[in-house]
Amino acid sequence: MPEILFKPGSVSWNELTTSDVEAAKKFYGTLFGWTFKQFPGSEMGYEVISIGDREFGGLMKTPKEMGNTPPSWTNYVTVENVDETAKNAKELGAKIVVPPMDIPNVGRFSLLQDPQGATIAVITYQMKK
Repeated sequence: MPEILFKPGSVSWNELTTSDVEAAKKFYGTLFGWTFKQFPGSEMGYEVISIGDREFGGLMKTPKEMGNTPPSWTNYVTVENVDETAKNAKELGAKIVVPPMDIPNVGRFSLLQDPQGATIAVITYQMKK
């Protein structure tokens, strides 16, 4: 990813959860020319979305624990510390939808719902050495 996306406050990733991954790949691939590849080691069939050689998002089947949630996009904002950001968001009236947790080989994230009900994810990337 470009270095700017590691800067706190940057929208760095976009993720679609959907009931039909293949239909979504066909639609977005045809509409925007996006390509998809399986994320290595993903047990849930996570697909990385790219345009050219730039990866910018992901696509996955809606997890069972999300029930009948309609397909939706989630934006990820880079932060310095996911745990502190989640704590601060809660103090500001947010609901923590997914508590801070690690994504192996990627970083740490949390899903927040703001006081008006909109959701957004925060992420701190594991820096590759």
